[in-house]
Amino acid sequence: MAVLHRWPDAPPASAAQAGGGGMTPFPKIHDIYVGKVVIGTVALTWAVLLGLDVMLSLVGEFGDVGEGRYGAVEALAYTAYTVPRRAYTMFPTAAVIGSLMALGQLAATSELTALRAIGLSRRRLTITVVAALALLTLLMVVAGETAGPWGQRRADALKASSRSDDLIVAQYSGVWAREGAVILNAEGGEERDNGQDQWLELTDVRLYEFDDDGRLESLAVAKVAEHRPGGWLLRDVTRTTFGADSVVREEIPEERWESNLDATALSADIDRPRYLSAIELRKAVQYRKRNALDAGEYEEHYWGRWFYPLNVLALCLAAIPFAFGSLRSGGLGKRLFIGVVFALGFWLVQTQFVKMASAFDFDFRLAYLLPTLIMVGVSYVLFRKRSG
Repeated sequence: MAVLHRWPDAPPASAAQAGGGGMTPFPKIHDIYVGKVVIGTVALTWAVLLGLDVMLSLVGEFGDVGEGRYGAVEALAYTAYTVPRRAYTMFPTAAVIGSLMALGQLAATSELTALRAIGLSRRRLTITVVAALALLTLLMVVAGETAGPWGQRRADALKASSRSDDLIVAQYSGVWAREGAVILNAEGGEERDNGQDQWLELTDVRLYEFDDDGRLESLAVAKVAEHRPGGWLLRDVTRTTFGADSVVREEIPEERWESNLDATALSADIDRPRYLSAIELRKAVQYRKRNALDAGEYEEHYWGRWFYPLNVLALCLAAIPFAFGSLRSGGLGKRLFIGVVFALGFWLVQTQFVKMASAFDFDFRLAYLLPTLIMVGVSYVLFRKRSG
């Protein structure tokens, strides 16, 4: 007679390992599978959104075709150069929509239910999704600091040189341009409009004039240079003329510089902080603070770069509970839509906080951090309420 021994009950190995305990190794095969689905779906969503954005941009560029040497090929090249920067901008939206679609796809095929049935907790699933998104976010941060600014700079230079016969290069520190024997340098500038008149105004301008042998003939330093019909109006000018054996210096309240330098091409390349890398933004902030200049816009974009990865993860954490809620009840499409709208509303809230920081002059770090903490807190509450 055979004797059957009954051993003490023990939890199944799969449940113990998959349940997301504190000592459970990461990643497991189910983590890799869910991560692949999330990355694939986010990449597909990203490609669709980026493709739409690129096409709309290309259609807009065709409106400038015909100006100077700017043709269809140049418009295509310009748009291609801006793809890395556009990908960086579109990624947060793609991450939210893609992660929700990935979980919705797993739920629709009952795979998410099967994973929950073997003991995989919602916390473990969330960690898996966040880890996959963190990998993509890291790649985007690197691209946003390298390929994005480089591509945008090349695109702007291509467009400026195609639309104008003048050689123009602009960075955060100012504008450099050459017209014949004269080289212009300005620390910055902006377009002004008083309702009836619109003009380009450069500040801290230097005009270097060389002779045919490359010798500096004169140096004119002007506090302000305004582009007017037929040339430029220089104000508060200090002109130094270098002769063969003498140097003459004179102060001129106002003078005209007859020039064909294209103002449109110059204004297109004047400081655009949102297109600069974090390193360039930091240098710009330091420069402006050192010279008692307003650095608010540069600080806004500088700290935005630092909070970019945190914002992406906060958005996705805010949306994930809506996907888990669809496991028990119907209406997956409705829940996904609500989750996307709820998460994308974060951008509106944060934008308002940042604008308030700029208006009331308080720390931009708080403006970026507070909405993120609020969103994570709301996400935590929703996560505990959703069952799966």
